[in-house]
Amino acid sequence: MRQAKELTGQKCCCAALLCVALLALVLMSGCNGGGKASGFNGVTAGMGSLPRLSDARTRSVSPENLTGEKGKGGMATEGTGQNAARELGQGWKVSPSVRIEAGTTFQMADIEGPGVIQHIWMTPTGDNRMNILRIYWDGEEEPSVECPAGDFFACGMGQYTKVNSLAVCVNPKSGFNCYWAMPFRKRCKITMSNIADKDMTLYYQVDYTLTDVPKDMAYLHAQFRRVNPLPDRTDYTIVEGIKGKGQYVGTYIIWGSNSPGWWGEGEIKFFMDGDAKFPTICGTGTEDYFCGSYGFDNPKGGGYLEYNTAYTGMPQVIMGDQPRFGLYRWHITDPIRFDEDLRVTIQALGWQSGGRYLPLKDDLSSVAYWYQTEPHAQFPKLLDKEALQNK
Repeated sequence: MRQAKELTGQKCCCAALLCVALLALVLMSGCNGGGKASGFNGVTAGMGSLPRLSDARTRSVSPENLTGEKGKGGMATEGTGQNAARELGQGWKVSPSVRIEAGTTFQMADIEGPGVIQHIWMTPTGDNRMNILRIYWDGEEEPSVECPAGDFFACGMGQYTKVNSLAVCVNPKSGFNCYWAMPFRKRCKITMSNIADKDMTLYYQVDYTLTDVPKDMAYLHAQFRRVNPLPDRTDYTIVEGIKGKGQYVGTYIIWGSNSPGWWGEGEIKFFMDGDAKFPTICGTGTEDYFCGSYGFDNPKGGGYLEYNTAYTGMPQVIMGDQPRFGLYRWHITDPIRFDEDLRVTIQALGWQSGGRYLPLKDDLSSVAYWYQTEPHAQFPKLLDKEALQNK
């Protein structure tokens, strides 16, 4: 009997030792202490993931390294800085920017995947409504992103304004920064078209990681629209015709008031997955959708109060003959998910006598941001130069 108990005790001890050994093996396999790195692909970087090791490779495209190749940066001997660097030579800021002639398109990046764009910085000169940013995924012929550069970076009135949010930052004097994650599997091509009458200078940098892209990651899309004036008793369409599965993640809008008085009573509506006359999601007012209230009124007096927050803001107010307001709303923690299709509209409403709503004929322009599977529906033709101008 005693021998049986001893044998049972030995078995339990061996089993315990085996469990400890297996646990140690699991822990070692996840920390790269003596084996392979964990399965972290480096795509979703943040404070919580910074300690994690990954086999992802960090790269960057700029005028000092147009291909993003390893060990190929700062090699230029000609460029926009060559005169300033004439006494220093190669390696001393010889090509910090590019010149884009009027009426031409410059290819900013052509990157072979798989990978993810993690940050874009640029500072274009001239009227940023005349600088058209386009991004193409995996060899597609039609762009998935097509916007005036200023509008894409929530700074679309041709004047600098500070934008301080998670997705987009605009810093002095005209530093445009974008942090939307942009996965691609085969190729990413980024272009800038100068449709102005004058040449422009573009400083830029595209930071990305080359890594495996999970199957459940969709592609970023951004589409610009403008209507001026909005037809009477007509909802403004922010985006329509989206086909596929994905999530709507942001709205930037410039509201140009063509009539005096308050303009923000209109409701935003999300028609999804077969919705016809009535939407599934219906907001309660324009200032409500942009997470403000009561006309964005400054409680200390003086009219509108500009604001910047992580997810929503009205960073720009320009008063005058035609007051204009720049607003953003990022659906980062509350994306609008759809399985088949999506259409987004917003009403232009003010007040008239007797406590009645007043439909407005305002000047509205917007950028819709969303992720979806490819292929995407073809975008409407971008407006011509005359219709794009801020006026």
